[in-house]
Amino acid sequence: MPLLNTELKRHRVTVEKLIYGGDALARIDGQAVFIPFALPGEEVEVRTSPGKGKSLRGLNTRVFSASAQRVQPGCEYFGHCGGCQYQHADYAYQLEQKVAILRETLARLGKITIEQEIPVIKSEPWGYRNRVKLHFERGKVGYREAELHKLCAIGHCPISSPRLNAVIAALNDAVKRREWPSFVSGLEVFTNETDVQFHVTETARPVAKRFFSWCAGIIPGFQPDSVTYESSGQKLRISRGTFFQVNRFLIDPLVQEVMGDYEGRSAIDLYAGAGLFSLPLSRRFASLTAVERSAPAYHDLGYNAEQFGRSVTAIKTTSDEFLARFDGTADLIVADPPRAGLTRTVTSSLLRIQSPRIIIVSCDPATLARDLESLSRAYAIRRIALIDLFPQTYHFETVVHLELKR
Repeated sequence: MPLLNTELKRHRVTVEKLIYGGDALARIDGQAVFIPFALPGEEVEVRTSPGKGKSLRGLNTRVFSASAQRVQPGCEYFGHCGGCQYQHADYAYQLEQKVAILRETLARLGKITIEQEIPVIKSEPWGYRNRVKLHFERGKVGYREAELHKLCAIGHCPISSPRLNAVIAALNDAVKRREWPSFVSGLEVFTNETDVQFHVTETARPVAKRFFSWCAGIIPGFQPDSVTYESSGQKLRISRGTFFQVNRFLIDPLVQEVMGDYEGRSAIDLYAGAGLFSLPLSRRFASLTAVERSAPAYHDLGYNAEQFGRSVTAIKTTSDEFLARFDGTADLIVADPPRAGLTRTVTSSLLRIQSPRIIIVSCDPATLARDLESLSRAYAIRRIALIDLFPQTYHFETVVHLELKR
């Protein structure tokens, strides 16, 4: 029965630190309690409930001593909408905390101590998103609430671009009209700030073409299939279903961080997408092989390379299958995997191939720690940088430059 007593009791605790995932960590009699929307050093009162494993989940009910880094959130939906976790913290402090979280995660999970400075490429903290996933219920538009499946209805989104906010306003009107298909419950919206692309992500049945024709009449710049996005001095075709980075301010800085000063005879771009890294790298390398499994992205990659005359060999397969069969060499290998990180097949193949340099672009420090621990048998970290693609949230991107040990 002790747990039931803990559930009913309020506790006053002092927050130790922020952890990856957006929560703050405190302890009650040595037991970890995870608290949303609190900051390190703050004394808060929480009501607890069972969390994962032996931990507790704390609802932050009152802040007794606020951190000097606490600020007024910039969005009226903050705390209900599940999209942002850090709006209550000064942006410079968000960056400091993300660097600390990256160091701690790599040390704890990967046994990797980063002695060097971790440079931070920061973003404009608001209006940065070029892509959002919206949900629809009973004539309302919104995001999912934090930790719940309930809809948080919105009229605007401060971290989204002006064009996306115009679309959100238009959709709030559209969902109330009889032409709107009630069976559509999820929609991804992507924009280059001129053109707008829709990708239906949740629907009870196929959507007729007339829906997209109707959308073209109410959404200025609506494109049914693809939009053109400029990056590194060239225009990329991005079709529905093709992954593309979401921060409109940091796309080129991300590419520049990955590119560095590398050049040579051959390079491989794993998880290549539409060619964000492949095409600029092909200016530096005589031979560039781009590996992509997604059909829409693979077709965009081939089209983009052909449009700009790049000598890129596009291969439609998984990175696992490609590397398992690969018996050559490469001066540079770039890997931008999904959140799950590299597979064991990929890391084993990389250790076998022993390219002089590997660049990993990671969106999850936990899986990055695992991958770096495996690769550390043969590789040393030359440089590691944090790119804050997602201000106001706990998410961030890490670019790691690895060199083969001599």
